[in-house]
Amino acid sequence: MTTVKEEFHKLIEEIEDENLIASYFELFLHLTKKKDGSLMQGLTNHEKSELLLSYIESHNNDNLVKHEQLYNEYSKWLEK
Repeated sequence: MTTVKEEFHKLIEEIEDENLIASYFELFLHLTKKKDGSLMQGLTNHEKSELLLSYIESHNNDNLVKHEQLYNEYSKWLEK
């Protein structure tokens, strides 16, 4: 049984495009160095306030939109 690490190595070996490999490497490097809370630290005070307000308002069911309503409204962009 192969491990995820082995599958990851195999995938890398199969990619011929060096630029694509470099892009994946940068992404992987960024993801492994990410620290908890770093996204929040990058927000302005106004953005943090808006995010907190949105979170608080999301606990009120009257503020939530049903999946069906969103799907009907945006389905034209979801279908090809």
